Amino acid sequence: MNDLFASGNVATLLLVVLTVEGVVLLGLWSRRGQGVPPGPLLAFLGSGALLALALRAALTGQAWWWVALWLGLALPAHLAWLALAWRRR
Repeated sequence: MNDLFASGNVATLLLVVLTVEGVVLLGLWSRRGQGVPPGPLLAFLGSGALLALALRAALTGQAWWWVALWLGLALPAHLAWLALAWRRR
């Protein structure tokens, strides 16, 4: 378990899970019209993916600016999700 975190592979695993989740949920939406619409879903999963990239950068000892870049990109994605979710209510 220690190697999973030290190598940053825990973040890669998280990215795989987010990708599978996105494919399944987009498939449900396109086939049945159920679930979360694509716009809010992609913003939500995108912000999570960017946070996972920041985690991987931090765990693998990359330069601080990589962590800051991924975190900085996660914020607009999160704000986009909030705006889209707020509008749906």
